[in-house]
Amino acid sequence: MSSKKYFILLALGIAFISLNLRGPITSVGSVLGFISNDLHLSPTEAGMITTLPLIMFTVLSPIVPYFTKKFGLEVLIMFAITLLTVGIIIRSFGLVFTLFLGTLLIGIAIAICNVLLPALVKRDLPQHLTTITAVYTLFMAIGSTISSSFAVPILEFGRTLSLEALPNWAFSLLTSASLSVIAMVLWLPQMKAHQKKHVQDASTEQTSHRYLWRTVSAWHITLYLGCNSLIMYSLVSWLPAIAVDRGFSEHEAGIILGLNQLGTALPAFLLIPIMFRLKDMRLVSASMPFFSMCGLFGVLLEPQYAKVWAILLGVGSGGGFIVALSLIGLRTYDSAQTAALSGKSQCIGYLIAACGPVILGFIHEKTAGWSMPLDFCISICAVWAIMSMLAARKEKIMPPIKKRTPYYC
Repeated sequence: MSSKKYFILLALGIAFISLNLRGPITSVGSVLGFISNDLHLSPTEAGMITTLPLIMFTVLSPIVPYFTKKFGLEVLIMFAITLLTVGIIIRSFGLVFTLFLGTLLIGIAIAICNVLLPALVKRDLPQHLTTITAVYTLFMAIGSTISSSFAVPILEFGRTLSLEALPNWAFSLLTSASLSVIAMVLWLPQMKAHQKKHVQDASTEQTSHRYLWRTVSAWHITLYLGCNSLIMYSLVSWLPAIAVDRGFSEHEAGIILGLNQLGTALPAFLLIPIMFRLKDMRLVSASMPFFSMCGLFGVLLEPQYAKVWAILLGVGSGGGFIVALSLIGLRTYDSAQTAALSGKSQCIGYLIAACGPVILGFIHEKTAGWSMPLDFCISICAVWAIMSMLAARKEKIMPPIKKRTPYYC
């Protein structure tokens, strides 16, 4: 296979996998009210639907890199896409148990891809690292936008079909499995090249990266990702509910969430042409929490312009995610260190993010309003802004120098 053809197939496979890495989660936000009413879920329980995948990200992220030594990147990614498809189908059975079981499997699948894709790009496309990172983040945003925007229209279409086997919201969520099936087909060419690469990877020396848990710079990147993800997933869960509370219809609320996810794609269009030219990431890094903070103040003070604020919030969270993934690649030396830092930062980062939807649901339940939850998000943006200046420094993360064992005659 020529290098050009391999590059095209690999980029295409990564792009279609990326379409599935956020949409199966964000689509729930648009129909969360229907799910809650049908299954009689409390606000805290409803928040757990978005939080459960984040818990899986937290638990599995530091473990996934160890499985690459035995199975290889390509095989694990194919396993993840297959598991994602199964999870989407199970979640759509329309029962409380299958809703959470399917969501659990979806979280496991996306956690594997989240950790391994940066390592794959670092290994096979190091000269295009920042550009490819921006591209697959763009496709994540496109998949999320499609899932969020069409969730309610598909639900309404399901009503016209008078489905008896499953609820309309379950039919809406089930349709996202079509994208994961396409991703599975497009990833098949990478399985053919797996054996040769796996032998090469296994022959390299495997070193421990536990030092990353003691490295201050690694923690800066981790907290940057954590604050960004907390804001993003909190809004995915509750932005439609906030919009309905402010007087918008459920259909308009779904569109607002779709615009929010569309906003996450805009930074990729701006950053793709310039990422490889940037010598200092701090200005770009710091601008993302600023955009998010402006959007939150807008929703709080001028909710009638919610569509504008939703796009601005999307720009902040989408751009922050691109920056976080780029920093993971830029500040590491090889694919093994990239996978280790990716696993560590996503473990803690998504643990922080997992708290967001539940905390917002709890505060809303106690205060019977959305002002306090929005104030909480604004305070997180302030912490995010501080981390942005620390995480985007130029220096690579240095592994500790091994002490040589003295030789005695």
